[in-house]
Amino acid sequence: MTNKNNYCRFYLARHGETVWNVEHIMQGHSDSPLTDNGINQAKEVAEKLRGVQFAQVFSSDLMRSQRTAEIISADHDLVVKTNRLLREYSLGPFEGKKLSYFLETLKKAIAYRDSLADELRLSHQLHPEVETEENSALRLITFFRETAFAYPGKNILAVSHAGTIRALLVKLGYATNDELPHGAVKNTSYVVLDCDGVDFFVRETVGIEKTKLL
Repeated sequence: MTNKNNYCRFYLARHGETVWNVEHIMQGHSDSPLTDNGINQAKEVAEKLRGVQFAQVFSSDLMRSQRTAEIISADHDLVVKTNRLLREYSLGPFEGKKLSYFLETLKKAIAYRDSLADELRLSHQLHPEVETEENSALRLITFFRETAFAYPGKNILAVSHAGTIRALLVKLGYATNDELPHGAVKNTSYVVLDCDGVDFFVRETVGIEKTKLL
Protein backbone atom coordinates (compact mmCIF):
# COMPACT_ATOMS: atom_id res chain seq x y z
CA MET A 1 0.00 0.00 0.00
CA THR A 2 1.28 3.45 -0.88
CA ASN A 3 2.12 5.69 2.07
CA LYS A 4 -0.23 8.68 2.06
CA ASN A 5 2.73 10.85 3.06
CA ASN A 6 4.20 10.17 -0.38
CA TYR A 7 1.33 11.92 -2.14
CA CYS A 8 2.05 15.30 -3.61
CA ARG A 9 -0.96 17.62 -3.41
CA PHE A 10 -1.50 19.80 -6.46
CA TYR A 11 -3.60 22.94 -6.65
CA LEU A 12 -4.17 23.18 -10.40
CA ALA A 13 -5.68 26.53 -11.41
CA ARG A 14 -6.76 28.14 -14.63
CA HIS A 15 -5.34 31.59 -15.39
CA GLY A 16 -7.35 34.77 -14.84
CA GLU A 17 -9.53 36.42 -17.44
CA THR A 18 -7.65 37.78 -20.47
CA VAL A 19 -8.40 40.39 -23.11
CA TRP A 20 -9.01 37.65 -25.68
CA ASN A 21 -11.33 35.79 -23.30
CA VAL A 22 -13.51 38.90 -23.20
CA GLU A 23 -13.32 39.33 -26.98
CA HIS A 24 -14.06 35.62 -27.61
CA ILE A 25 -10.78 35.11 -29.47
CA MET A 26 -9.09 31.71 -29.54
CA GLN A 27 -5.78 31.63 -27.64
CA GLY A 28 -4.11 28.21 -27.56
CA HIS A 29 -0.33 28.78 -27.62
CA SER A 30 -0.87 32.44 -28.50
CA ASP A 31 -1.28 34.91 -25.68
CA SER A 32 -3.04 38.01 -24.45
CA PRO A 33 -2.71 39.95 -21.17
CA LEU A 34 -4.88 39.63 -18.11
CA THR A 35 -7.70 42.13 -17.77
CA ASP A 36 -8.15 44.13 -14.56
CA ASN A 37 -10.86 41.62 -13.70
CA GLY A 38 -8.44 38.77 -14.35
CA ILE A 39 -5.91 40.32 -11.97
CA ASN A 40 -8.61 40.66 -9.31
CA GLN A 41 -9.66 37.04 -9.86
CA ALA A 42 -6.09 35.91 -9.22
CA LYS A 43 -5.95 38.03 -6.06
CA GLU A 44 -9.16 36.37 -4.81
CA VAL A 45 -7.63 32.91 -5.31
CA ALA A 46 -4.49 34.09 -3.54
CA GLU A 47 -6.63 34.96 -0.54
CA LYS A 48 -8.39 31.58 -0.59
CA LEU A 49 -5.06 29.74 -0.72
CA ARG A 50 -3.19 32.01 1.67
CA GLY A 51 -3.05 29.31 4.35
CA VAL A 52 -1.58 26.65 2.05
CA GLN A 53 2.17 26.19 2.40
CA PHE A 54 3.46 25.67 -1.14
CA ALA A 55 6.83 24.05 -1.75
CA GLN A 56 6.94 25.29 -5.35
CA VAL A 57 4.88 27.21 -7.91
CA PHE A 58 4.71 26.27 -11.57
CA SER A 59 2.93 27.75 -14.57
CA SER A 60 2.82 27.20 -18.28
CA ASP A 61 5.28 29.34 -20.21
CA LEU A 62 2.47 31.52 -21.53
CA MET A 63 2.30 34.97 -19.97
CA ARG A 64 -1.35 34.81 -18.90
CA SER A 65 -0.54 31.75 -16.82
CA GLN A 66 2.75 33.13 -15.46
CA ARG A 67 1.15 36.39 -14.37
CA THR A 68 -1.67 34.56 -12.60
CA ALA A 69 0.81 32.31 -10.80
CA GLU A 70 2.87 35.32 -9.71
CA ILE A 71 -0.19 37.00 -8.19
CA ILE A 72 -1.44 33.89 -6.40
CA SER A 73 1.99 33.09 -4.96
CA ALA A 74 3.03 36.67 -4.14
CA ASP A 75 2.92 36.10 -0.37
CA HIS A 76 4.70 32.73 -0.52
CA ASP A 77 8.16 34.05 -1.41
CA LEU A 78 8.57 31.58 -4.28
CA VAL A 79 9.81 32.12 -7.83
CA VAL A 80 7.44 30.80 -10.49
CA LYS A 81 8.96 28.03 -12.59
CA THR A 82 7.55 27.72 -16.11
CA ASN A 83 6.92 24.39 -17.77
CA ARG A 84 5.73 23.82 -21.33
CA LEU A 85 3.87 20.68 -20.24
CA LEU A 86 1.29 22.96 -18.61
CA ARG A 87 0.44 24.74 -21.88
CA GLU A 88 -2.99 24.95 -23.42
CA TYR A 89 -3.49 22.65 -26.40
CA SER A 90 -2.43 24.22 -29.68
CA LEU A 91 -5.16 25.60 -31.93
CA GLY A 92 -2.90 26.05 -34.94
CA PRO A 93 -4.29 28.44 -37.57
CA PHE A 94 -7.30 29.29 -35.39
CA GLU A 95 -5.25 31.09 -32.75
CA GLY A 96 -6.03 34.79 -32.79
CA LYS A 97 -9.31 34.12 -34.61
CA LYS A 98 -12.83 34.60 -33.27
CA LEU A 99 -14.46 31.64 -31.52
CA SER A 100 -17.40 31.99 -33.92
CA TYR A 101 -15.04 31.48 -36.90
CA PHE A 102 -13.58 28.35 -35.27
CA LEU A 103 -17.04 26.90 -34.56
CA GLU A 104 -18.35 27.64 -38.05
CA THR A 105 -15.25 26.46 -39.95
CA LEU A 106 -15.05 23.19 -38.01
CA LYS A 107 -18.79 22.72 -37.63
CA LYS A 108 -18.89 19.29 -39.29
CA ALA A 109 -15.75 18.06 -37.53
CA ILE A 110 -17.10 19.17 -34.14
CA ALA A 111 -20.46 17.49 -34.80
CA TYR A 112 -18.68 14.26 -35.74
CA ARG A 113 -16.48 14.43 -32.63
CA ASP A 114 -19.52 14.92 -30.42
CA SER A 115 -21.20 11.87 -32.00
CA LEU A 116 -18.35 9.59 -30.96
CA ALA A 117 -18.34 7.35 -27.90
CA ASP A 118 -17.10 9.27 -24.89
CA GLU A 119 -13.74 7.50 -24.65
CA LEU A 120 -12.91 8.49 -28.26
CA ARG A 121 -13.73 12.18 -28.12
CA LEU A 122 -10.55 13.45 -26.50
CA SER A 123 -8.37 11.67 -29.04
CA HIS A 124 -10.28 12.94 -32.09
CA GLN A 125 -8.33 15.54 -34.05
CA LEU A 126 -10.57 18.32 -35.30
CA HIS A 127 -8.01 19.65 -37.77
CA PRO A 128 -4.51 18.51 -38.88
CA GLU A 129 -2.93 21.53 -37.15
CA VAL A 130 -5.02 21.43 -33.97
CA GLU A 131 -3.59 19.41 -31.08
CA THR A 132 -5.87 16.73 -29.63
CA GLU A 133 -7.22 17.34 -26.15
CA GLU A 134 -5.93 13.93 -25.11
CA ASN A 135 -2.38 14.94 -25.99
CA SER A 136 -2.64 17.99 -23.75
CA ALA A 137 -4.03 15.83 -20.92
CA LEU A 138 -1.13 13.40 -21.30
CA ARG A 139 1.32 16.31 -21.14
CA LEU A 140 -0.26 17.39 -17.86
CA ILE A 141 -0.16 13.84 -16.49
CA THR A 142 3.56 13.70 -17.33
CA PHE A 143 4.08 16.96 -15.43
CA PHE A 144 2.23 15.63 -12.37
CA ARG A 145 4.14 12.36 -12.31
CA GLU A 146 7.54 14.01 -12.64
CA THR A 147 6.70 16.65 -10.04
CA ALA A 148 5.12 14.20 -7.58
CA PHE A 149 8.34 12.18 -7.48
CA ALA A 150 10.34 15.35 -6.85
CA TYR A 151 8.05 16.75 -4.12
CA PRO A 152 6.55 13.86 -2.10
CA GLY A 153 4.32 15.03 0.73
CA LYS A 154 4.42 18.66 -0.46
CA ASN A 155 1.86 21.16 -1.78
CA ILE A 156 2.38 22.42 -5.33
CA LEU A 157 0.61 25.27 -7.12
CA ALA A 158 0.35 24.86 -10.90
CA VAL A 159 -1.37 27.34 -13.22
CA SER A 160 -2.54 26.06 -16.57
CA HIS A 161 -5.41 26.49 -19.04
CA ALA A 162 -9.08 25.60 -19.42
CA GLY A 163 -8.88 23.11 -22.27
CA THR A 164 -5.99 21.21 -20.75
CA ILE A 165 -7.57 21.08 -17.28
CA ARG A 166 -10.89 19.93 -18.71
CA ALA A 167 -9.19 17.23 -20.78
CA LEU A 168 -7.29 16.03 -17.71
CA LEU A 169 -10.46 15.69 -15.63
CA VAL A 170 -12.16 13.69 -18.39
CA LYS A 171 -9.05 11.55 -18.91
CA LEU A 172 -8.88 10.76 -15.19
CA GLY A 173 -12.55 9.75 -15.16
CA TYR A 174 -13.70 12.60 -12.94
CA ALA A 175 -16.42 13.45 -15.48
CA THR A 176 -17.60 12.58 -18.98
CA ASN A 177 -17.32 15.00 -21.87
CA ASP A 178 -21.02 15.81 -21.56
CA GLU A 179 -20.81 16.31 -17.80
CA LEU A 180 -17.92 18.73 -18.27
CA PRO A 181 -18.60 20.61 -21.52
CA HIS A 182 -16.25 23.14 -23.04
CA GLY A 183 -16.51 26.34 -21.02
CA ALA A 184 -17.05 24.53 -17.71
CA VAL A 185 -13.59 25.42 -16.39
CA LYS A 186 -13.95 29.10 -15.50
CA ASN A 187 -11.13 31.61 -15.07
CA THR A 188 -9.17 30.94 -11.84
CA SER A 189 -11.24 27.87 -10.98
CA TYR A 190 -9.01 25.16 -9.57
CA VAL A 191 -8.68 21.46 -8.87
CA VAL A 192 -7.12 19.89 -5.80
CA LEU A 193 -5.65 16.49 -6.57
CA ASP A 194 -3.18 14.08 -5.04
CA CYS A 195 -0.59 12.11 -6.98
CA ASP A 196 2.20 9.79 -5.87
CA GLY A 197 3.70 9.57 -9.34
CA VAL A 198 1.43 6.68 -10.32
CA ASP A 199 -2.12 7.17 -9.08
CA PHE A 200 -4.31 10.27 -9.18
CA PHE A 201 -7.12 11.28 -6.83
CA VAL A 202 -9.27 14.35 -7.48
CA ARG A 203 -10.09 15.67 -3.99
CA GLU A 204 -11.96 18.88 -4.75
CA THR A 205 -12.90 21.26 -7.54
CA VAL A 206 -13.60 24.95 -6.96
CA GLY A 207 -15.46 26.91 -9.63
CA ILE A 208 -15.95 23.82 -11.82
CA GLU A 209 -19.40 22.28 -11.83
CA LYS A 210 -20.46 19.07 -13.52
CA THR A 211 -23.54 19.31 -15.72
CA LYS A 212 -26.32 17.11 -14.40
CA LEU A 213 -27.48 14.85 -17.21
CA LEU A 214 -31.10 13.72 -17.48
